[in-house]
Amino acid sequence: MMARSLGDSGLETLEMACDLTLQTGIISSAIVLNEMRRLTEAAKPKTLIDISPSTPTLTLEPLADCSRYDTLRSERHVH
Repeated sequence: MMARSLGDSGLETLEMACDLTLQTGIISSAIVLNEMRRLTEAAKPKTLIDISPSTPTLTLEPLADCSRYDTLRSERHVH
């Protein structure tokens, strides 16, 4: 069954999919085929459809406040 599922992908893709599957530690033909599909399918970006003018837009860029996380690490928050 595996040989029939190769299609135009080739043995190189099968070998890479097998290597990726072995790295997971769970070995099955379904996982190998799934890895092959991931390797051969082109990434398809999601298209934004029907964006209305009332869609909110970001006007103020959020700022990272690393000192906030330091206050969370104070003694009163330690378990």
